[in-house]
Amino acid sequence: MPLLATVDATVTDFDEVFDRFKSENEGIKKILLFLADKDPTTNESWCPDCVVSEPVIYKKLEDSSADVVLLRAFVGDRATWRTHTHPFRNDPDFKLTGVPTLIRWENDKIIARLEDYQACVEKKIDGLLATD
Repeated sequence: MPLLATVDATVTDFDEVFDRFKSENEGIKKILLFLADKDPTTNESWCPDCVVSEPVIYKKLEDSSADVVLLRAFVGDRATWRTHTHPFRNDPDFKLTGVPTLIRWENDKIIARLEDYQACVEKKIDGLLATD
């Protein structure tokens, strides 16, 4: 029972996408992945930690024994992300400090979180998925 669906959001449409994501996936493990946008010239993330973490995260979610849905929230380009007024940095629920940030969301709150270099550690991802 692997990754059932992946939904993408940007800073602009995050609130709408997140509300729909929560309401359409009751009873399913909800995972949020905040990550850097891809550079349009290279089609690779500008964030080296995201480049390393993404394939590991996707593999762990696909191999999960539970049903999982993923919301990928793109933070924007490097300049946008670096501003202290970035909405995800100032969001009262998320308070992001770095990307990638992997979050397990249940009952309208964060129940597990991995940030930056932690997000590529398989045992930590397993722990995030196992959290009840």
